[in-house]
Amino acid sequence: MQELSRVFENQVLVIALLACGIAQASKLVIHFAQHQKINFRVLVETGGMPSSHSALVAALATGVGQLRGWDSIEFAIASVFAAIVMYDAAGVRQAAGKQARILNQIIDELFQEGQEFNEDRLKELLGHTPFQVLVGLGLGIATSFLILPWF
Repeated sequence: MQELSRVFENQVLVIALLACGIAQASKLVIHFAQHQKINFRVLVETGGMPSSHSALVAALATGVGQLRGWDSIEFAIASVFAAIVMYDAAGVRQAAGKQARILNQIIDELFQEGQEFNEDRLKELLGHTPFQVLVGLGLGIATSFLILPWF
């Protein structure tokens, strides 16, 4: 059990999780600013501004670069991993969300005459816009550069 507690001594992991937490918490603030009401669901939902996935992997790669060196194999691996996650967040998952929106519209049009349809609606907000991914990227990099020196 003592070995498990040492996981939180990993500076890069802590910074990455912190960046993700900051991104998720900022979604709550942004939602409140837009709608003047608190919606705690945004803390656990996918999508939205900023991308917490991007913040997480950007802070991870940046932290690895800071500690292991910008020319290290570890940084190369973390950077490629981050690029894949961010591409997926803005590309594949965004496209899946658009498809869900179209399918939900088709279902609405087919069953608007009062016929019952018992299936749940598809989740439409799955991915991020490229801007949301870039903001998450910036947040992750900034978190690592600002906080890692304090460890």
